[in-house]
Amino acid sequence: MSPIELRPVRPRADDDAPEHRERLLHRMWRVLEGRRALDLSVLLISGCTALLTVLGLVMVLSSSSVEAIGTGGGSYALFLRQSAWAVAGVAALLVFSRLPVRVFKALAWPAFGVAVILLALVAFSPLGVTVGGNRNWLGIGGFRMQPSEAAKLALALWAAAVLERKHRLVTQVRHALIPVLPGGLLLLGLVMAGSDLGTAIILAIVLATVLYVAGTHWGVFLTFLALSVLGILALTLLAPHRMVRVQAWMGDCSDATDPCFQPAHGMYALASGNWWGAGLGQSRQKWSYIPEAENDFIFTILGEELGLVGTLVVLLAYLGLAIGIYRVAAGTTSTFIRLSTWGILAWLVGQAFVNIAMVSGVIPVVGVPLPFISYGGSALTLSLSAVGIVLAFARHERRRAAQPDARPQADEPDTDPLPVIPTPALQEPR
Repeated sequence: MSPIELRPVRPRADDDAPEHRERLLHRMWRVLEGRRALDLSVLLISGCTALLTVLGLVMVLSSSSVEAIGTGGGSYALFLRQSAWAVAGVAALLVFSRLPVRVFKALAWPAFGVAVILLALVAFSPLGVTVGGNRNWLGIGGFRMQPSEAAKLALALWAAAVLERKHRLVTQVRHALIPVLPGGLLLLGLVMAGSDLGTAIILAIVLATVLYVAGTHWGVFLTFLALSVLGILALTLLAPHRMVRVQAWMGDCSDATDPCFQPAHGMYALASGNWWGAGLGQSRQKWSYIPEAENDFIFTILGEELGLVGTLVVLLAYLGLAIGIYRVAAGTTSTFIRLSTWGILAWLVGQAFVNIAMVSGVIPVVGVPLPFISYGGSALTLSLSAVGIVLAFARHERRRAAQPDARPQADEPDTDPLPVIPTPALQEPR
């Protein structure tokens, strides 16, 4: 008889399953919370921004082509203009994403000063242009821009730079409010001088977010909230055109020419989209039923042509953008990066929430564009520039995380090293 050959018993595949799952979960955890976490944040921010920008260009072409037929530029006029601004915005994004953090700190005060000057020119000089009842455009020859968009970014950077210098004094009310609150109220006053309540609301959201994240006393927010509500009520009651919008929101409609016309047809557009939409270019409400459909109410045209699925994709893109920006703010030790990133997050995502709530009838019409999607060169370029700044912050944190033993840099004054306690040297036994 031949000798019996003994072979090692290989474990069954079921025995390796728990260990394999453990390794897989460990790898997923390293991706989400390890050294590649910032890479995931950058991917989310870049991908969602690109998706929203491209979708915005497509929807501007679709929503503006009908009413632009009779203009001198033809059906593609607004689309080509928006595309040029998108190219400029992407170039600004790429430039800003490569700059060091100290450059943005150095630009904080000059940016705030330029924003104040431009807003003053809009409100009190012949260069100010009134569009749709709001004096919020600056016209120089054939060139127009909206300085209030630059004011949102300037407020986020300037407030963060000031509060970083104050450091732990922010917990004291007078240090938290001066000069951030007077400076923010100055921007709000200049914007309201042009009767632009929607932009003033976004600026107030940015200011409140930065102060809250900085650790300001909770009593300040109750006071700020009460004053904001009283101010909005007063501005609404004293302005007939705003009071009419509130009455339209409450359902007080009398004829086809009242302010219910635009929001009502916006709801018709959203409702007729069903699940999959009527198809790109097939909207019926853009045929002069929704005035300037490429601006504030572009989300309704998107819902009509792309349906519920398209609107959910947009909402998920804003959610992904918010998660990516939040992860950059939560993973830093720099006060300036954390506060300015939160301010940009409150601006972009907060404005998207206000616009979508407005066109869906949750709040009255306040007139704010949908970031990255609505037509407007100033808004698109400044939004892409803000994303570039956040990417620069993520790049800075990625380089810092790659050197865990390095000392805190000069732009991170808020990291206090723990005191070193001397201990006697231990000798190994022979």
